[in-house]
Amino acid sequence: MSERNKRRAEPAEPLNRADRVGSVDSVDSVDSATEAFVAHRNLLFTVAYEMLGSAADAEDVLQETWLRWAGVDLDTVRDQRAYLVRVVTRQALDRLRALGRRKESYVGPWLPEPLLTAPDVAEDVELAESVSMAMLLVLETLQPTERAVFVLREVFDLDYDEIAEAVDKSPAAVRQIAYRARAHVAARRPRGIASPAETRAALGAFQRAVETGDLQSLLDILAPDVVALSDGGGVKHALLRPVVGVGAVARLLAVGWWKRDAERSVELVQINGGPGLLVRVNGEIDGVVAVRLENGYVTGAYHVRNPEKLSRMERETAVTR
Repeated sequence: MSERNKRRAEPAEPLNRADRVGSVDSVDSVDSATEAFVAHRNLLFTVAYEMLGSAADAEDVLQETWLRWAGVDLDTVRDQRAYLVRVVTRQALDRLRALGRRKESYVGPWLPEPLLTAPDVAEDVELAESVSMAMLLVLETLQPTERAVFVLREVFDLDYDEIAEAVDKSPAAVRQIAYRARAHVAARRPRGIASPAETRAALGAFQRAVETGDLQSLLDILAPDVVALSDGGGVKHALLRPVVGVGAVARLLAVGWWKRDAERSVELVQINGGPGLLVRVNGEIDGVVAVRLENGYVTGAYHVRNPEKLSRMERETAVTR
């Protein structure tokens, strides 16, 4: 792993600046800034991640946010949470626009970076849906400002005045953007929230297909227009374009979505607030599978193999509202 990726794999922590200040007041100010930042860190990470679909980029945004926050006179800040959310939103918007240019040259389909999450995330249904792979892919279809407004309003319930400050728009403009974004997402989000039990059953069918080659139980739950996507980032073998339709997806699994000549293990884990599969080949993490369910049928299967997107599979990542 490159030095940059090693740095990105570690949680962003406030920088220790106390050795650079020369007075007790300065040290106290840094300590107060650090305490406030740490108190809101999980919230800030979740905001950045939902806007970017990338934990690595979200961590970079948190580092940039901390550097700006550490230089602020806290006596001038009325609402520290709102101020930090505003800063992280602006930084994430800048990075989101840059990511759009990077994705244009990405090899094959781009999928969000999966997170290993704690079981209690699923208890907050709205949070779990907002960080799901299916919803993050829907959010990818929004323009950057629309995505920021939707996330801040629909997920974190910020008022229009707060959002307006974060995205440099008038409250009236933000209301219009929010209306368009809600309509856009509503037309594309999964119809009916699948229960964890339904998702586990669907993934169990995937697991049996991978481990035994028995496709029948899987065929029974695939929607006629199911779409399979895989993301290898040009590093690992993966689909270069979506595979659509139950017959094509079944054939894909029959010939081996995973290596057939290696020792595989498939584990049911919590991925992005819901059940998912963690696939190991010869003991090493090889990929993650998440599914999108609608009315009891699998309409989307998402297979992430890009090694740079799998660093979060060794430990749980905290997300919160």
